[in-house]
Amino acid sequence: MVLPRQRNAKGSTATEIEKKIKRGNALRQGSAWRSSRGLLALLLVVLSVSVVAAWLYVISLDSDITETLVSKRELVSPQPRVYSVQCSEDYENYKRYPGCTPQKCGRAVTDSVVTREEAQVLRRLAERGLALAGSEGGASILDLHSGALSMGKQFVNIYRYFGDQVGDVFTQEDFQLYRNVRERIQAVIAETFDLDPTLMYLTKPTFFSRINSTDAKTQHDEYWHPHIDKVTYGSFDYTSLLYLSDYGSDFTGGRFIFMDQNGNRTVEPRADASLTQSVSNSEASWATDSVL
Repeated sequence: MVLPRQRNAKGSTATEIEKKIKRGNALRQGSAWRSSRGLLALLLVVLSVSVVAAWLYVISLDSDITETLVSKRELVSPQPRVYSVQCSEDYENYKRYPGCTPQKCGRAVTDSVVTREEAQVLRRLAERGLALAGSEGGASILDLHSGALSMGKQFVNIYRYFGDQVGDVFTQEDFQLYRNVRERIQAVIAETFDLDPTLMYLTKPTFFSRINSTDAKTQHDEYWHPHIDKVTYGSFDYTSLLYLSDYGSDFTGGRFIFMDQNGNRTVEPRADASLTQSVSNSEASWATDSVL
Protein backbone atom coordinates (compact mmCIF):
# COMPACT_ATOMS: atom_id res chain seq x y z
CA MET A 1 0.00 0.00 0.00
CA VAL A 2 1.18 3.51 -0.74
CA LEU A 3 0.63 5.48 2.42
CA PRO A 4 -0.46 9.10 1.97
CA ARG A 5 1.13 11.99 3.74
CA GLN A 6 -0.68 14.41 6.04
CA ARG A 7 -3.19 16.75 4.40
CA ASN A 8 -1.52 19.62 2.59
CA ALA A 9 -2.58 23.22 2.68
CA LYS A 10 -4.94 24.30 -0.12
CA GLY A 11 -3.08 25.48 -3.16
CA SER A 12 -2.16 24.29 -6.62
CA THR A 13 -2.60 20.66 -5.57
CA ALA A 14 -6.15 21.42 -4.50
CA THR A 15 -6.80 22.97 -7.91
CA GLU A 16 -5.49 19.90 -9.69
CA ILE A 17 -7.51 17.50 -7.58
CA GLU A 18 -10.65 19.56 -8.21
CA LYS A 19 -10.05 19.22 -11.96
CA LYS A 20 -9.80 15.45 -11.65
CA ILE A 21 -12.89 15.29 -9.48
CA LYS A 22 -14.78 17.18 -12.21
CA ARG A 23 -13.45 14.72 -14.76
CA GLY A 24 -14.77 11.84 -12.67
CA ASN A 25 -18.12 13.61 -12.30
CA ALA A 26 -18.37 13.94 -16.08
CA LEU A 27 -18.07 10.17 -16.42
CA ARG A 28 -21.02 9.78 -14.06
CA GLN A 29 -23.46 12.18 -15.76
CA GLY A 30 -26.97 10.83 -15.90
CA SER A 31 -26.42 8.39 -13.03
CA ALA A 32 -27.80 8.53 -9.52
CA TRP A 33 -24.38 7.83 -8.02
CA ARG A 34 -24.71 10.73 -5.61
CA SER A 35 -27.91 9.38 -4.08
CA SER A 36 -27.66 9.64 -0.32
CA ARG A 37 -29.60 6.41 0.18
CA GLY A 38 -27.12 3.59 0.07
CA LEU A 39 -25.78 0.82 2.25
CA LEU A 40 -22.21 1.28 3.37
CA ALA A 41 -20.16 -1.51 4.89
CA LEU A 42 -16.62 -2.78 5.39
CA LEU A 43 -16.07 -6.38 4.39
CA LEU A 44 -13.09 -8.24 5.77
CA VAL A 45 -12.29 -11.66 4.38
CA VAL A 46 -9.84 -13.87 6.20
CA LEU A 47 -8.22 -16.38 3.93
CA SER A 48 -6.47 -19.68 4.17
CA VAL A 49 -3.63 -17.47 5.13
CA SER A 50 -5.29 -14.10 4.85
CA VAL A 51 -7.80 -11.41 5.78
CA VAL A 52 -9.65 -9.19 3.25
CA ALA A 53 -11.44 -5.86 3.64
CA ALA A 54 -14.29 -4.63 1.47
CA TRP A 55 -17.32 -2.35 1.44
CA LEU A 56 -20.71 -3.47 0.14
CA TYR A 57 -24.12 -2.14 -0.64
CA VAL A 58 -26.76 -4.46 -1.95
CA ILE A 59 -29.85 -5.06 -4.13
CA SER A 60 -32.31 -8.08 -4.20
CA LEU A 61 -34.40 -10.14 -1.83
CA ASP A 62 -36.88 -12.91 -2.56
CA SER A 63 -39.69 -14.72 -0.82
CA ASP A 64 -37.42 -17.42 0.63
CA ILE A 65 -36.43 -15.20 3.55
CA THR A 66 -37.80 -16.93 6.60
CA GLU A 67 -36.17 -15.47 9.70
CA THR A 68 -34.66 -12.23 10.98
CA LEU A 69 -31.52 -13.35 12.76
CA VAL A 70 -30.69 -9.89 14.13
CA SER A 71 -32.75 -6.71 13.83
CA LYS A 72 -31.10 -3.30 13.83
CA ARG A 73 -32.50 -2.56 17.30
CA GLU A 74 -30.87 -5.58 18.94
CA LEU A 75 -27.59 -5.37 20.84
CA VAL A 76 -25.21 -8.27 20.23
CA SER A 77 -22.36 -7.84 22.68
CA PRO A 78 -20.03 -8.51 24.36
CA GLN A 79 -20.22 -12.05 22.94
CA PRO A 80 -21.20 -12.58 19.29
CA ARG A 81 -24.37 -14.43 18.36
CA VAL A 82 -23.13 -17.62 16.71
CA TYR A 83 -24.84 -20.48 14.97
CA SER A 84 -22.86 -23.43 13.67
CA VAL A 85 -23.11 -25.23 10.35
CA GLN A 86 -21.40 -28.39 9.19
CA CYS A 87 -18.18 -27.72 7.32
CA SER A 88 -18.38 -28.58 3.64
CA GLU A 89 -16.41 -31.44 2.11
CA ASP A 90 -15.52 -28.96 -0.62
CA TYR A 91 -12.51 -27.93 1.48
CA GLU A 92 -10.83 -31.10 0.26
CA ASN A 93 -10.56 -29.45 -3.16
CA TYR A 94 -8.35 -26.66 -1.81
CA LYS A 95 -4.93 -26.43 -0.23
CA ARG A 96 -5.25 -26.59 3.55
CA TYR A 97 -3.36 -24.38 6.01
CA PRO A 98 -3.11 -25.82 9.53
CA GLY A 99 -4.24 -23.30 12.13
CA CYS A 100 -6.27 -21.27 9.63
CA THR A 101 -8.29 -23.57 7.35
CA PRO A 102 -11.68 -24.03 9.11
CA GLN A 103 -12.23 -27.00 11.37
CA LYS A 104 -15.31 -25.30 12.79
CA CYS A 105 -17.81 -23.54 10.50
CA GLY A 106 -20.66 -21.16 11.11
CA ARG A 107 -22.00 -17.59 11.12
CA ALA A 108 -21.65 -14.91 13.79
CA VAL A 109 -22.94 -11.39 14.41
CA THR A 110 -21.53 -8.85 16.88
CA ASP A 111 -21.68 -5.10 17.50
CA SER A 112 -18.64 -4.84 19.75
CA VAL A 113 -15.89 -4.40 17.13
CA VAL A 114 -16.10 -0.62 16.66
CA THR A 115 -17.91 2.29 18.25
CA ARG A 116 -20.41 4.31 16.24
CA GLU A 117 -17.91 7.19 16.28
CA GLU A 118 -15.24 4.97 14.69
CA ALA A 119 -17.78 3.74 12.13
CA GLN A 120 -18.50 7.37 11.21
CA VAL A 121 -14.78 8.08 10.73
CA LEU A 122 -14.42 5.04 8.46
CA ARG A 123 -17.50 6.09 6.53
CA ARG A 124 -16.12 9.58 5.95
CA LEU A 125 -12.81 8.05 4.84
CA ALA A 126 -14.61 5.97 2.21
CA GLU A 127 -16.86 8.83 1.11
CA ARG A 128 -13.87 11.13 0.52
CA GLY A 129 -12.19 8.52 -1.66
CA LEU A 130 -15.32 7.59 -3.59
CA ALA A 131 -16.12 11.28 -4.15
CA LEU A 132 -13.13 11.43 -6.51
CA ALA A 133 -14.91 9.30 -9.10
CA GLY A 134 -17.51 6.53 -8.85
CA SER A 135 -19.28 4.01 -11.03
CA GLU A 136 -21.97 4.87 -13.57
CA GLY A 137 -23.92 1.94 -12.13
CA GLY A 138 -25.12 1.27 -8.61
CA ALA A 139 -21.93 -0.17 -7.12
CA SER A 140 -18.69 1.80 -6.59
CA ILE A 141 -15.53 0.46 -4.99
CA LEU A 142 -12.40 1.87 -3.39
CA ASP A 143 -9.57 -0.56 -2.64
CA LEU A 144 -7.07 1.09 -0.30
CA HIS A 145 -4.54 -1.70 -0.78
CA SER A 146 -4.39 -2.03 -4.57
CA GLY A 147 -5.58 1.53 -5.23
CA ALA A 148 -8.51 0.42 -7.41
CA LEU A 149 -11.24 3.07 -7.69
CA SER A 150 -14.43 2.91 -9.77
CA MET A 151 -14.56 5.58 -12.46
CA GLY A 152 -17.40 5.42 -14.97
CA LYS A 153 -17.46 1.88 -16.37
CA GLN A 154 -13.84 1.13 -15.51
CA PHE A 155 -11.31 1.32 -12.69
CA VAL A 156 -8.31 3.56 -12.12
CA ASN A 157 -5.50 3.34 -9.60
CA ILE A 158 -6.15 6.15 -7.12
CA TYR A 159 -2.48 6.42 -6.15
CA ARG A 160 -1.25 6.67 -9.76
CA TYR A 161 -4.13 8.76 -11.06
CA PHE A 162 -4.05 11.36 -8.27
CA GLY A 163 -0.43 10.91 -7.16
CA ASP A 164 0.70 12.94 -4.17
CA GLN A 165 -2.66 14.69 -4.15
CA VAL A 166 -4.05 11.64 -2.33
CA GLY A 167 -2.46 13.25 0.73
CA ASP A 168 -5.25 15.84 0.53
CA VAL A 169 -7.85 13.10 0.77
CA PHE A 170 -6.53 10.62 3.38
CA THR A 171 -4.38 11.08 6.47
CA GLN A 172 -2.09 8.75 8.38
CA GLU A 173 -4.73 8.72 11.13
CA ASP A 174 -7.30 7.40 8.65
CA PHE A 175 -5.08 4.48 7.74
CA GLN A 176 -4.16 3.78 11.36
CA LEU A 177 -7.83 3.41 12.33
CA TYR A 178 -8.39 1.23 9.29
CA ARG A 179 -5.53 -1.07 10.34
CA ASN A 180 -6.70 -1.17 13.95
CA VAL A 181 -10.23 -2.15 12.98
CA ARG A 182 -8.94 -4.84 10.64
CA GLU A 183 -6.87 -6.30 13.50
CA ARG A 184 -9.88 -6.29 15.83
CA ILE A 185 -12.01 -8.13 13.30
CA GLN A 186 -9.22 -10.63 12.76
CA ALA A 187 -9.11 -11.25 16.52
CA VAL A 188 -12.91 -11.81 16.65
CA ILE A 189 -12.71 -14.32 13.80
CA ALA A 190 -9.84 -16.16 15.48
CA GLU A 191 -11.68 -16.36 18.82
CA THR A 192 -15.00 -17.37 17.26
CA PHE A 193 -13.56 -20.16 15.11
CA ASP A 194 -10.71 -21.30 17.43
CA LEU A 195 -7.91 -20.13 15.14
CA ASP A 196 -4.37 -18.84 15.52
CA PRO A 197 -4.61 -15.10 14.62
CA THR A 198 -0.91 -15.02 13.72
CA LEU A 199 -1.60 -17.37 10.78
CA MET A 200 -4.16 -15.09 9.11
CA TYR A 201 -3.17 -12.31 6.74
CA LEU A 202 -4.79 -9.75 4.49
CA THR A 203 -5.38 -10.79 0.90
CA LYS A 204 -6.99 -9.32 -2.19
CA PRO A 205 -9.40 -7.98 -3.20
CA THR A 206 -9.74 -5.49 -0.37
CA PHE A 207 -12.19 -2.68 -0.97
CA PHE A 208 -14.85 -0.29 0.25
CA SER A 209 -18.02 -0.59 -1.82
CA ARG A 210 -21.06 1.64 -1.96
CA ILE A 211 -24.29 0.48 -3.60
CA ASN A 212 -27.41 2.47 -4.40
CA SER A 213 -30.51 1.99 -6.57
CA THR A 214 -28.93 3.10 -9.87
CA ASP A 215 -29.38 0.53 -12.66
CA ALA A 216 -26.39 -1.71 -13.30
CA LYS A 217 -24.20 -0.65 -16.23
CA THR A 218 -21.64 -3.49 -16.07
CA GLN A 219 -21.40 -6.90 -14.42
CA HIS A 220 -19.47 -5.28 -11.58
CA ASP A 221 -22.68 -3.46 -10.63
CA GLU A 222 -24.65 -6.72 -10.31
CA TYR A 223 -23.93 -7.20 -6.65
CA TRP A 224 -27.22 -8.89 -5.71
CA HIS A 225 -26.47 -12.42 -6.93
CA PRO A 226 -26.19 -15.16 -4.26
CA HIS A 227 -22.60 -16.34 -4.13
CA ILE A 228 -19.97 -18.27 -2.22
CA ASP A 229 -16.71 -16.45 -1.48
CA LYS A 230 -14.59 -19.60 -1.53
CA VAL A 231 -15.74 -20.28 -5.09
CA THR A 232 -15.23 -16.69 -6.25
CA TYR A 233 -11.87 -16.27 -4.49
CA GLY A 234 -10.26 -19.64 -3.77
CA SER A 235 -8.02 -18.34 -0.99
CA PHE A 236 -10.87 -17.05 1.22
CA ASP A 237 -11.74 -19.08 4.30
CA TYR A 238 -13.56 -16.43 6.34
CA THR A 239 -15.54 -13.30 5.53
CA SER A 240 -16.40 -10.42 7.85
CA LEU A 241 -18.62 -7.50 6.91
CA LEU A 242 -18.67 -4.33 9.02
CA TYR A 243 -21.59 -2.01 8.30
CA LEU A 244 -21.14 1.75 8.28
CA SER A 245 -24.72 2.87 7.64
CA ASP A 246 -28.14 2.11 9.10
CA TYR A 247 -30.99 0.06 7.67
CA GLY A 248 -34.26 1.99 7.61
CA SER A 249 -32.71 5.46 7.93
CA ASP A 250 -29.71 5.68 5.58
CA PHE A 251 -31.27 3.22 3.11
CA THR A 252 -34.08 0.71 2.67
CA GLY A 253 -33.63 -2.85 1.48
CA GLY A 254 -30.00 -3.93 1.75
CA ARG A 255 -30.48 -6.63 4.38
CA PHE A 256 -27.73 -9.25 4.61
CA ILE A 257 -28.93 -12.82 3.91
CA PHE A 258 -27.28 -15.96 5.27
CA MET A 259 -28.55 -18.67 2.89
CA ASP A 260 -29.02 -22.25 4.11
CA GLN A 261 -30.76 -25.34 2.78
CA ASN A 262 -33.31 -25.25 5.57
CA GLY A 263 -34.09 -21.53 5.26
CA ASN A 264 -32.52 -18.11 5.10
CA ARG A 265 -31.63 -15.74 7.94
CA THR A 266 -31.41 -11.99 7.53
CA VAL A 267 -29.49 -9.31 9.41
CA GLU A 268 -30.69 -5.71 9.39
CA PRO A 269 -27.52 -3.58 8.97
CA ARG A 270 -26.45 -1.02 11.55
CA ALA A 271 -23.39 1.25 11.54
CA ASP A 272 -21.26 -0.79 13.97
CA ALA A 273 -22.59 -4.30 13.40
CA SER A 274 -20.12 -6.88 12.15
CA LEU A 275 -21.00 -10.17 10.45
CA THR A 276 -18.54 -13.05 10.29
CA GLN A 277 -18.82 -16.41 8.61
CA SER A 278 -16.62 -19.20 7.38
CA VAL A 279 -16.56 -18.99 3.60
CA SER A 280 -16.01 -22.47 2.19
CA ASN A 281 -18.42 -23.81 -0.39
CA SER A 282 -21.80 -25.38 0.19
CA GLU A 283 -22.46 -24.14 3.72
CA ALA A 284 -21.62 -20.47 3.18
CA SER A 285 -23.77 -18.97 0.45
CA TRP A 286 -24.94 -15.40 1.02
CA ALA A 287 -26.64 -12.54 -0.74
CA THR A 288 -28.11 -9.11 -0.10
CA ASP A 289 -31.46 -7.49 -0.45
CA SER A 290 -32.10 -4.66 -2.95
CA VAL A 291 -31.12 -1.16 -1.87
CA LEU A 292 -33.98 1.20 -2.69
